[in-house]
Amino acid sequence: MKRLSHPEFLRKLAIALFIPIPILTLALVFAIFWRTNALYYWTGEEDFAAQLKGLSDLAADQMRPRLHTAPDIPAAHSGVNPFGVNVFLEQEPDPAVREEAVRMASEAGFHWLRQEFPWEDIEIHGKGDFEDRRHEPHRSAWAKYDHIVGLAEKYDMELIVRVSNPPAWSRAQGNDVGAYAPPDDYQDFADFVAALVSRYKGRVRYYQLWNEPNIYPEWGSYAISPEDYARLLCLAADAAQAADPDVVIINGAMASTIVLDPAAAPPGNALNDFLFMQRLYDAGAADCFDIVAIQGYGLWSGPTDRRMNPRVLNFSRPLFMRDLMVANGDAHKPIWISEMNWNAAPDDVPDKRFGQVTPEQQARYLVEAYERIQKEWPWLGVANVWYLKRPDDAWKREGKPEYYFRLLEPDLTPTQAYDALKTYASAAAGAPIMHPGAHPPDHWAIVSADYRIEQAPEASLGMVGVLPAGGELHMRVDGSALVIHLAADASPARLTVLLDRKPRTYELEPGGSRAIRLRGEEQVTLRAEDALQVDHWEVKGGGNALLWLAPLFCLTGIFMLSALWLVFRGVQT
Repeated sequence: MKRLSHPEFLRKLAIALFIPIPILTLALVFAIFWRTNALYYWTGEEDFAAQLKGLSDLAADQMRPRLHTAPDIPAAHSGVNPFGVNVFLEQEPDPAVREEAVRMASEAGFHWLRQEFPWEDIEIHGKGDFEDRRHEPHRSAWAKYDHIVGLAEKYDMELIVRVSNPPAWSRAQGNDVGAYAPPDDYQDFADFVAALVSRYKGRVRYYQLWNEPNIYPEWGSYAISPEDYARLLCLAADAAQAADPDVVIINGAMASTIVLDPAAAPPGNALNDFLFMQRLYDAGAADCFDIVAIQGYGLWSGPTDRRMNPRVLNFSRPLFMRDLMVANGDAHKPIWISEMNWNAAPDDVPDKRFGQVTPEQQARYLVEAYERIQKEWPWLGVANVWYLKRPDDAWKREGKPEYYFRLLEPDLTPTQAYDALKTYASAAAGAPIMHPGAHPPDHWAIVSADYRIEQAPEASLGMVGVLPAGGELHMRVDGSALVIHLAADASPARLTVLLDRKPRTYELEPGGSRAIRLRGEEQVTLRAEDALQVDHWEVKGGGNALLWLAPLFCLTGIFMLSALWLVFRGVQT
């Protein structure tokens, strides 16, 4: 047998190490991805071929500019209970059914009811006329909405009042330009908003002014105009705040679309949501809203779809909107999702424009969507599921896919999605968690009889959280550290932190911060030795969930470097 020379032996050994070890390592990594469902975690796809396509899309995303979402800047109205649902309570003819729907929404863990107060159904016959004379006997047009407000209060829920749908009398051409088209005189809308806000002052705080102004039919047959909507929005917002300085204004939720033809003939008139929003900023509308609203339909992929292409409509789209807000100096404002769901239409419904998932997937996706929102997007507040129920099954009989977004059947029979959300949301609302990112001082995870919120114009969000000397607060936190940012004009303070470990005392300076190390998810108790004024909270992340891959890649690198070293040494020899 021929004996190998030393250099030749080294080269063959290098080849033996260089080729199979990386291949075996990559095979092991792929197997772990497969077993842990990591491909779904990144692509939102459940079919293997679609997952591979998703991975190629993710690779292409690396060539695009990085997004700046400013997770370290707290946003007002973001640390709230995130569970909301759209309702059509004004269409329920039976007040008892209306109440049962609200009760079931509350029982499922929802805190927010996004309910339209249609202008055309309240100021029906003419300006300043709030009597309903469409049926005998005549009645107050407010009566039904008074009942809805009372139901929200009875079940300890909050309303997000959507104000839209002008009456025909507000347009010279009536409904010929579209039943949802804006009024000829925008002041008429502002006057109605003022009357609405005045009536429910102290009972309703959140008002959404219009819906989807960037597409047909919500802007009628007119050309889509961010500048015109900015005028409408600002007039109405000023009127609302004059009627009640405590109101919070939400802009009309923008529909996700890639269409760039605002002046097209209906129904093609639409404008991309990001361009529409940028033009709103350019028109000077930033001071006219407190919350940016968008739609959050997942369509054809799940909530874990992390592909970032502005021409692709998926659940990650809020990241683009957040990047745009940060670029325009609005990082201190949150995003709220007005409508969120996946469509579970059966195969015999031909219209699949909203995508198609199974009822089991719909139930699972909604839960996973709320999990992602809470764990990854600290700047996103409420996400409203579309929708609780319809008053009848007309949409089903008409073959409309919209019917298959419902959580309850018209007779109040629960769907799989309702049951899944009831299990998840009820538990989450019972033990809220503060996840990584910056959070406002009034985060809903805080439990305390002593802690209070006070207005503070110089604070990051115009308010501070005050824990008086001797007071205690408790919160559940998930991360590697809880950082307390003290208000700039606060006094020096000492506080004692109680974790599962022994108590520790910390000193804080005005405008400074103090990090409390955590071991993942922990219950934290803070006891103020001196009065504590919190500007905002921040939770540091617990690390990348895929860090377990690092040793495998390091091992591969070691073998590859060793093989290269042997090759070069063999050549030199």
